[in-house]
Amino acid sequence: MEKLKKLKEDYEKLAKQYRLPSFKELNEEFEIEKVAEKETELMLRHIRRCILEKIAAVSRFFELMLNPTEANLLILSLLKDLNLETKKKMEKIYRELSYIELAAVELDLDYSEKSEAKFISDVSKNWKKLKESLKDVSKQLDNKIHVKEKAEGYFG
Repeated sequence: MEKLKKLKEDYEKLAKQYRLPSFKELNEEFEIEKVAEKETELMLRHIRRCILEKIAAVSRFFELMLNPTEANLLILSLLKDLNLETKKKMEKIYRELSYIELAAVELDLDYSEKSEAKFISDVSKNWKKLKESLKDVSKQLDNKIHVKEKAEGYFG
């Protein structure tokens, strides 16, 4: 608990300096409290990497949906019934996530606290917009699953 308290205090100093989102907000979205376990002078880099973990996980899901070469049967059956509008929305989300991942690669090459802070701030703002689209697509996929279960009967 002491490490987390110190992380919050250190983060708040950087948040004021770089106008970053609150610790609570970032932690709820990206679980940045994991950084407390690391003793580091590169806190913002580690926070960026926490953010990137979530971005990458969501990105891999959309990659599987858009390029289903190794997708399981459930995903393949969902994709078969998706409308063009939803597929375009998924492509747009995937493109945005990919841009974020590419920007992070550059930060891994040359460390700059200011650049890390800008990335965290920008991604936090973009994530709020992306989240709404993600929720939309998720609802549509969930609805497709339930419609299929009713139509085919579910025996699981």
